[in-house]
Amino acid sequence: MDENNTTKLQPKATHMDIGTNYFWCACGLSKDKTFCDGSHKTTSFKPLKFSISEKKTYYICTCKKTKKKPFCDGSHLKV
Repeated sequence: MDENNTTKLQPKATHMDIGTNYFWCACGLSKDKTFCDGSHKTTSFKPLKFSISEKKTYYICTCKKTKKKPFCDGSHLKV
């Protein structure tokens, strides 16, 4: 199995729109490590489709170790 690229260890504060589908980068190869840009195509990873129901600031995981995908749960502090 492929291993995700976890070189970026800080969550990204993000404002998103209600009713929009987003695709979280699960491989860690995308340019910003947050949202999928198709870089996973050479791996076994698939992006995670999600949307939000409340307008607020969300912290998106970039270390790929979170248990609350795609949102940060502080796992980057243990990497």
